[in-house]
Amino acid sequence: MNDSFSLYTLLALLGCLLAGALFAWLLYRKTEHLDKRLRYGLFAIRTIVVTIIASLLFFPLVRSISYDLEKPVIIIGQDNSLSVGAIEPKGFNKQQYEKEMQDLADKLLEKYEVKIYNFSDSIKSGYDFKNKGQLSNASKFISQLNDELLNRNVGSVILATDGIFNRGGSPLYDLNKLKAPVYTIALGDTIPKKDLVIANVNHNSLVYLDNEFTLEVQVQAFESKGEQSRISVTEGGKKIYDEELQINSNPFVKNITIKLKATKLGLQKYTIQLNPLKDEISERNNAQNIFIEVIDAKQKILLASAAPHPDIAALKQAITLNKHYDLKVALGDDLNAINPNDYSLIILYQLPALQNDGGVFINKLQQSNVPLWYILGAQSNLYAFNKMQNTVNFNGSNNTIQEAFGVVNTGFTTFEMNASLDKQMEGFDPLQAPFGEIKINGTAQVALKQRIGKIKTESPQLFFMNADGKKTGYLIGEGIWRWKLAEAQNEQKTDVFNTLISNAVQYLAVKDDKRKFKVYTAKNTFDENENVLINAVLYNDSYVSVNTPDVSIQIKNEEGKAYNFLFSRTETAYQLDAGMLPAGNYTYTATTTLGNKKHTAQGLFYVNALVAEYQQTIANHQLLNTMSVQTGGKMYMPQNLSHILNDISTNDQIKTLSYEDRKYEELINFKWVFALIVTLLTLEWFLRKRNGEI
Repeated sequence: MNDSFSLYTLLALLGCLLAGALFAWLLYRKTEHLDKRLRYGLFAIRTIVVTIIASLLFFPLVRSISYDLEKPVIIIGQDNSLSVGAIEPKGFNKQQYEKEMQDLADKLLEKYEVKIYNFSDSIKSGYDFKNKGQLSNASKFISQLNDELLNRNVGSVILATDGIFNRGGSPLYDLNKLKAPVYTIALGDTIPKKDLVIANVNHNSLVYLDNEFTLEVQVQAFESKGEQSRISVTEGGKKIYDEELQINSNPFVKNITIKLKATKLGLQKYTIQLNPLKDEISERNNAQNIFIEVIDAKQKILLASAAPHPDIAALKQAITLNKHYDLKVALGDDLNAINPNDYSLIILYQLPALQNDGGVFINKLQQSNVPLWYILGAQSNLYAFNKMQNTVNFNGSNNTIQEAFGVVNTGFTTFEMNASLDKQMEGFDPLQAPFGEIKINGTAQVALKQRIGKIKTESPQLFFMNADGKKTGYLIGEGIWRWKLAEAQNEQKTDVFNTLISNAVQYLAVKDDKRKFKVYTAKNTFDENENVLINAVLYNDSYVSVNTPDVSIQIKNEEGKAYNFLFSRTETAYQLDAGMLPAGNYTYTATTTLGNKKHTAQGLFYVNALVAEYQQTIANHQLLNTMSVQTGGKMYMPQNLSHILNDISTNDQIKTLSYEDRKYEELINFKWVFALIVTLLTLEWFLRKRNGEI
């Protein structure tokens, strides 16, 4: 194809030249009176001009070829984590090592493009030998190189590290994507030193008040056979666990199970501590802090009734499936001894009743603000029911009972309904409901509507209301035990009855947070290399979020040192990035003023000291060797840095690449062509004018 193109080009140029010569011959064939040299000169000028103009027609595009040379990119990655600086092998000269690393980079720069990074918990450009990084994440470093140097001529990677990577996992897989040999520099020491380590602590982050919980602590020891230590756990400065630890092997590994009891609500800090050994290389890995949220999730629920009923057993079974609820069933006169304020929710099963209106207990209820769930049936005293509350009025009679099937209201969004509830409700038996008209004073969220026979009505069967901050629920009809029975008879896999009751109880029992000013941290605990993020939201009297006023916050550590900040505004709220804070316990107080009212919010959080870099003190040179062999590189000790330059220079795979760049440009864009044409035509006109040809 190229030969054909060249032949076409040659023939076209020859044709343009012949056309130019022919045009010039026709013009100057009868000019024998002119000087011979002038005649030939004019002939040549006209030939050239016509040839160029014809070429513009036959060659609108001109191909140009250029060559770009790309030097190999040599990457130097220096591990800047604490473990590299903490453990140095015998005979290691840090100052000499730093000088030789800089010399290596300078010599590589003479022939290659060199990119230098230091990595730990973050990745930065250039050398940094301070070894202050709290973590070591080589996988993140290699992944960043893959992104930055995609389709580049990566010659090799020089990785100076101890092979202790405690975040991100092994970088072996990501290294293959670079398609370049890795030359590792083995730092650190592979010889075990006397050391006692809390290697890992497994625990739940959330426990319940007064419940026992378990810590699984893995203890490791090196070069410490025959030594003794003690493991202890402290909470708030008080020792709550202590046990002797006998080290009987080298190396030593033991998993210790510690059972503790949650005795205080809120975020609790527990410190696991190992007594240090004599001449131990590092004591920083002898302690570890953990943080556990202790909650009182066992909300007390009261199921009150005048007399026993199968529905009570069905309700009890559904509610007690949730271990967060502590259910008490009280009947008849036992109710008089109960304080309603001790409960998060009270279910009034057909109370007030015809035979027993609740007496003292009902009077106590009317003086409390506890959420209530009314279940009305044939034994309900509707007159007393209408009198004890003013949101729902039942205009009917207990003398007449009607069967009412339940129909799911698809527009209900107060809580999530089981997806199969609508279909399964069709197979449930009807409830026995008092006949009458229900009048609702306010807004109701209707979950189930009544179906009388085949007629679907707008009368609610199960609905909820929230008036003046008090939640109430209403179920019109008794006999829900039949729903449970029908579900069992049909061998339905989905437990829709229990789910419906549990969701209703959860909605009613959960207290709404009505604070107008809320301040909360992004999480309860931060690592010392993380930025502390705090959010705030402010509501006006209509509970619409606003962010017009300034919000300030003061953060204090355990020693009383204060940090003062001003929140930044988001679209409708506030946010603060307090940056990285030293490890310790912190409290905060945020203040703002909306109108004439001052709002204050308080809280606490912890900044946890990172000990990952101290948990492994033995360098992993085997991993470094595997990384090098896998990629066609080699591992070096720090005293052999000069060999790296020679090995890279003699590696035939590391070479400069030449990229051919072919471009096609329109000939009309070359302005010098037009300048040449104009110049030649002007010269021809001048010569002809001077010799009387024009």
